Amino acid sequence: MIVNERESRHEHILNVARQMMTAARTAPKGKGIDIIEVAMITDDEIKILSDTMVEMVAEHGMKFFLRDAENILSAECILLIGTHEQAQGLNCGHCGYATCASRKEGVPCAINSVDVGIAIGSACATAADNRVDTRVMFSAGLAAQRLNWLKGCTQVYAIPVSASSKNPFFDRKPKE
Repeated sequence: MIVNERESRHEHILNVARQMMTAARTAPKGKGIDIIEVAMITDDEIKILSDTMVEMVAEHGMKFFLRDAENILSAECILLIGTHEQAQGLNCGHCGYATCASRKEGVPCAINSVDVGIAIGSACATAADNRVDTRVMFSAGLAAQRLNWLKGCTQVYAIPVSASSKNPFFDRKPKE
């Protein structure tokens, strides 16, 4: 039997993405409370995400969303990692407020932010261990959050995943 890498690459990337999802799930969480959500999108959903990013440019004018919207079309799949908003009751002040009760609506709990960051780091480390290319994109994550693909989550980030001779997520040119 001869298995050509080009013919088996897609399934390999999806398997690595599944491992990345597990790494995000098992990453350490503040106070041991798991409020992270993780999902993978492929195929038509990547196109929907790209189209949503393009639509968002008219609202906020951030042109790099156009570059990123085109760029994610090179991904075999995209991981979405977000967090539910939940104050952890530490009254640590790290969010800028003295107590959790004094924190204003919409200001994220710093522990939630750290948790999603650690989950992203674990997922990307797994990708690197398996020699697949990634890039963390807040732009695509914000579009996924708008689409509510991680129900009720805030601070959603996207990680496009690819394996090609050159990482398509770096050395990118700005769009006009």
